[in-house]
Amino acid sequence: MADTIPNCHVVAMPYPGRGHVNPMLNLCRLILSSRPDILVSFIVTEEWLGFLTASPPPTPLPPNFRFLSIPNVIPSEIGRAKDFPGFYEATLTKMEAPVEQLLDQLPPPTPRVIIYDTYLSWVVAVGNRRNIPVASLYTMSATVFSIFHHFDLIFQNRHLSPNLSDQQEKEQLVNYIPGVPSMRIVDLPTPFQNKGREVLPRALEAINLVSKAQYLLFTSVYELESQVLDALNTKTSPQNLLLGFAIPYFDVETTTPIKPDYMKWLDAQAVGSVLYISQGSFLSVSDAQLDEIIAGVRCTGIRFLWVGRGEHDGVEGNGIVVPWCDQLKVTNSKMIVEDWKMGLRVKKDDESVVTRDEVARIVLRLMDSESEEGKERRRRAKEVRDMCRRACAVGGSSETDLLAFVRDISGC
Repeated sequence: MADTIPNCHVVAMPYPGRGHVNPMLNLCRLILSSRPDILVSFIVTEEWLGFLTASPPPTPLPPNFRFLSIPNVIPSEIGRAKDFPGFYEATLTKMEAPVEQLLDQLPPPTPRVIIYDTYLSWVVAVGNRRNIPVASLYTMSATVFSIFHHFDLIFQNRHLSPNLSDQQEKEQLVNYIPGVPSMRIVDLPTPFQNKGREVLPRALEAINLVSKAQYLLFTSVYELESQVLDALNTKTSPQNLLLGFAIPYFDVETTTPIKPDYMKWLDAQAVGSVLYISQGSFLSVSDAQLDEIIAGVRCTGIRFLWVGRGEHDGVEGNGIVVPWCDQLKVTNSKMIVEDWKMGLRVKKDDESVVTRDEVARIVLRLMDSESEEGKERRRRAKEVRDMCRRACAVGGSSETDLLAFVRDISGC
């Protein structure tokens, strides 16, 4: 920690999940790279503090960055898939009080802003009570946010089906959300589908509360989602800012003396030969489905890096399994497959598990770099990567938004 007392203090409150903690962490790095004199307090549970500090990060954290922790008042990250609705409910009902207590104990200066994950909706009330502006960080695409934001249109068009057993019904088009490309009912985000509906009311509540925030931050770039972002700018009250996936890509190429074992293993593999697998941090698969995925990947012989939840860490045949990794150094299926043309959709017609044979088929097809389809997919991925890098570079759209946000919260 720096010896001088910073004039500007930012509190960051991520949702306790890998796909949410990483973007928030990277956003804080970006803020401090532009203004090293800002103090950032990053609040996590004690369990997540253990994950984050178990080994030194490849890129050292800035001196004005500090982790703060609250007790483990929510279920463990390990095994939470067994009752995800219960886990999410706990994040909404158990974390607020200890965070308030922690904020009461913070020394000066008073935070200028609290950056919170959109799905931790109670932070809005905390900020309002303390007269501290809040910035809502949405870690999924702007398209997914817009779908939730326009839930009323989905309801009015009777596309909120209690089940999707009828194939004809699943194929009905959702083509009325401003700025969002046409999609099928089956392409709607998971909380709109079957068992995912258990968390839909809470997810919608979180999206609605964004209107009471002072900023809405997207981990996207304008060039990728311009139509949906333009439409949102006419409908939402907070100031919308795009932060380019909150990924400071210039750090990706940085060589550091500290290199985790999984990075050394990756460095020893041929370029483009490793499949990266990460379990979702918002909704998770069942144990039966996880077994099928593991078996399907293993039987392909493809090398893989799998970021799990701590249950099966170590070397697994042709791959390596880790509980945590730096995602910078190693994105909703409809967008990836149809709009960005970089991925493949797994065939799944009902609520049963996807078989290991289907998993193996998809993995082999995805990793085939010699077919025309594979070459086009990799070309498109490179095109999107370069687009994002330009947006995050000096003078790019995302860098411009980031600097505007930092100027606003710091007052200079």
